[in-house]
Amino acid sequence: MRVTVDAAPLLYRSAGVKNYLYHWIRHLLREAGGIEIRLFPSLDEPRVLDHNSSGADLVTTVTRLGLIYALNRIPFGLARCAGPRPDVFHSSVLKYPPQSARLTATLYDLTWQLMPEMHSPANVAAERAFAEGVVRRADRLIAISEATRADAVRILNLAPEKIDVIYPGVAEGFSRAGTAEAEAARARLGLVRPYALFVGTIEPRKNVGLLLDAWAGLPRALRDQFDLVVAGPPGWRQRETLARLRNPAPGVRYLGYVPESDLPGLVAGATAFVYPSLYEGFGFPVAQAMAAGVPVVTSAVSSLPEIAGGAAELVDPRSPTELMRALEDVLTSPERRRRMIERGRANALRFSWSECARRSIAFFREAAG
Repeated sequence: MRVTVDAAPLLYRSAGVKNYLYHWIRHLLREAGGIEIRLFPSLDEPRVLDHNSSGADLVTTVTRLGLIYALNRIPFGLARCAGPRPDVFHSSVLKYPPQSARLTATLYDLTWQLMPEMHSPANVAAERAFAEGVVRRADRLIAISEATRADAVRILNLAPEKIDVIYPGVAEGFSRAGTAEAEAARARLGLVRPYALFVGTIEPRKNVGLLLDAWAGLPRALRDQFDLVVAGPPGWRQRETLARLRNPAPGVRYLGYVPESDLPGLVAGATAFVYPSLYEGFGFPVAQAMAAGVPVVTSAVSSLPEIAGGAAELVDPRSPTELMRALEDVLTSPERRRRMIERGRANALRFSWSECARRSIAFFREAAG
């Protein structure tokens, strides 16, 4: 059996989707057994995860993205460019996949439909076209959480029986990170004081402006003891928030994009992890922080309670007061943090890339019939 995976997002700047595809593809190739896994458009196994740049050389990147651009504008005309005829084609951005193959795709989230104001018009249009052209006619779909599956059934009117929930995993570096990795990350990034940490792209959905407001409301004594460290590249429609980060209040550190190799140590060194996102299809940073043994404060919306599994402090992400109080409670109580760390590590064991790949291989076998 032959499965072709559309891996085009590995070629451009991306966060969660790129993280998913990088680890998922590498583990699919390891767990494939008798299944042949090919990457479209004619890509090799990804070797480096860099969210800010392509995982391939310049020539490969330009030519492959050009091919995708053409394929998405010529309905079905160039689908044979996908290579040898697959039994299953798993689409990520290709809107006109081969008609001869069984079609599958991954559902990440539906923010483009639920919160279009938090995306660029171009992104909303692209997501809508993909939903109409691929998701609605797919033979089978993978949802990365029960919340995403429920949203897809409710909003896109999809048949629930054709959607399998398969949780992504957490990279092993997070569970392995300890004192040595944390100290090395502190030294490289110039972090001196204990800190609460946020990791994510600075874009509207991540709610960083409200986090800064909540932090400013903490007692001065607590802000004198802890820094708030924000790590993540600039996104879109966040000019005011980025201005606050680049000219921060005392005790706020903005690191910008942090390489993937430094993230486990940075996360493991935090006293608390805070993630007040307004909507997540899965919420990788929450699962990563729990795996690294860090107590988590996050939002009581979308998939986040599901992924937190009762191990996080959940808050209303529209309330700076509620977020402030949760942060104060966690930062001032070592015993509370100890209990949260214990529950969080146990919860994070649910998210294994090897298990995700094995279940995905079974999914492809079923999709192929």
